[in-house]
Amino acid sequence: MGGLWVAAVVFAFVLLLLLIFVLQNGQRAEVSFLGAHGHLPMGVALLLAAVFGILLVALPGTARIVQLRMLQRRPAGNPDARPRPGPLSPTVTSTARVTPPRTYRQDR
Repeated sequence: MGGLWVAAVVFAFVLLLLLIFVLQNGQRAEVSFLGAHGHLPMGVALLLAAVFGILLVALPGTARIVQLRMLQRRPAGNPDARPRPGPLSPTVTSTARVTPPRTYRQDR
């Protein structure tokens, strides 16, 4: 729950910075995009350009991740599938020690 609280505070701080950016860059700018023409405040136009840039990078990246996950889930009978590593041989043993659980008692 603490991590969620920190994330919410950081998100609110970033939104505050974006609001300040938009308010300080309020001069009008002419924007043309795919045949559409209009006037926007400079800060809004720059933020929209940043969002479109992020989407331009994120969409092909997401498609590649989905493609790799689909390749990973192929059944083993498929000749194009990669061989998966098998279990360890039975002669290999673990040397880890098992320690008893600690009890926390207050001695008086």
